[in-house]
Amino acid sequence: MAGTKVVLLGTSQYTDDRLPPIPVVGRCLDDLRRVFTDPATGLAAPGDCTVLRDASSMPVLGRELTTAMSGAEDLLVVYYVGHGIVGRRHELYLGMRDSDPDDPAFGSLSYVSLRDRVLDSTAKTKIVVLDCCYSGRAMGEPMADPVTAVLGQLDIDGTYLLTSAQRDQVALVLPGEPHTAFTGRLLRVLERGIPGGADHLTIDDLYRQLTAVMNSEGLPRPQKRGTYTADRFRIAPNRAARATPEALDEEFATLVHRARTNGYATVLHELRALLATQRALHGDDHVTCLRTGQHLALAVGASGDPEQALSSLRTMLEHPAPVADTLRTRQFIAATLLALGRTGEALRGLRTLLPDRRRVLGPDHDETLRTQHLLARAAAMTGATDEAISLLTELASRADCDRLTAIRVRQDLALLTDDEARDGT
Repeated sequence: MAGTKVVLLGTSQYTDDRLPPIPVVGRCLDDLRRVFTDPATGLAAPGDCTVLRDASSMPVLGRELTTAMSGAEDLLVVYYVGHGIVGRRHELYLGMRDSDPDDPAFGSLSYVSLRDRVLDSTAKTKIVVLDCCYSGRAMGEPMADPVTAVLGQLDIDGTYLLTSAQRDQVALVLPGEPHTAFTGRLLRVLERGIPGGADHLTIDDLYRQLTAVMNSEGLPRPQKRGTYTADRFRIAPNRAARATPEALDEEFATLVHRARTNGYATVLHELRALLATQRALHGDDHVTCLRTGQHLALAVGASGDPEQALSSLRTMLEHPAPVADTLRTRQFIAATLLALGRTGEALRGLRTLLPDRRRVLGPDHDETLRTQHLLARAAAMTGATDEAISLLTELASRADCDRLTAIRVRQDLALLTDDEARDGT
């Protein structure tokens, strides 16, 4: 969106031992940036989204904030994740690397200072989100001391302010979760949408859904304050608005065909959005979510992170699933191992996978034939040329290969046999 600026601010490491580190801050900022700059549904272009993480000093941070906010005409979003600290007059400070819990005026970002910078912006709509987390281990890992009597200072004329907790509540990082409790659930609503809702989500829709979700889980209740018409600002498309199982299945088939034709990296964003919608409609454990997740892992690997792809696929293998889907996960693991250059591991896995697929799916099934083709490639890469040629020759003689597999089989076979002929001369 032209004229939009997004500033994501967070601190994960602190020099004062009384402020424990918050390792998930980095993941929060990275995933917020990914969602806010999504090419299809995001608020801003990547160049208009600035991440300020673990600022080295307050003067440097001040200059960076001014630069990051400049040029916002239609929308300015400022999002903070980290420790919240209360001053002597109950004023709110945002924790920075060198914050002193006893005297936060030195080394911390005063909320009043941040508010003033936001007020100076010429943006028509201003959205401020504060994920300031407080102490207490009632439900999870705490982040800081309780903040009291701060909401009165949070007004920003012409903006929408969303906070992670009320003044007398704590905000949490729950064990095993990759984000703070608040930011993780906010991301989930943005990515999945709200089934049965309107085509677009307003910032107030987001608040109401977050409140319902966090109340249902016994988590701190978010609080909001909006002025003018900011509460009606459309912050994201509602990915679950008109989703039906049939439409999502058709979209999945289309994306898989595109991935096999043009490469998995070309459908990364679409697969990620589809998975979020499927989860909103079906729940995380539905088999359609598993299948989309398998292909999304391949897309992540093809986009430059095969280690993450391998980790995701191996996690899928740990959970119960239909046999055919488990076999597919094993094949995708082998393909990812090949991409990582771990050809020996891939070859061993494929040699056991092929007979399993023949037994479960039958020798003529498309996925069985693709396993045979991948095994031939792995064999060729490890120097088992005779095995590779034998597998490819059998595939080339079959009439039941799909067109794309048949083309690639002939290409691979021609390359190997040409090499054999040259070696023999």
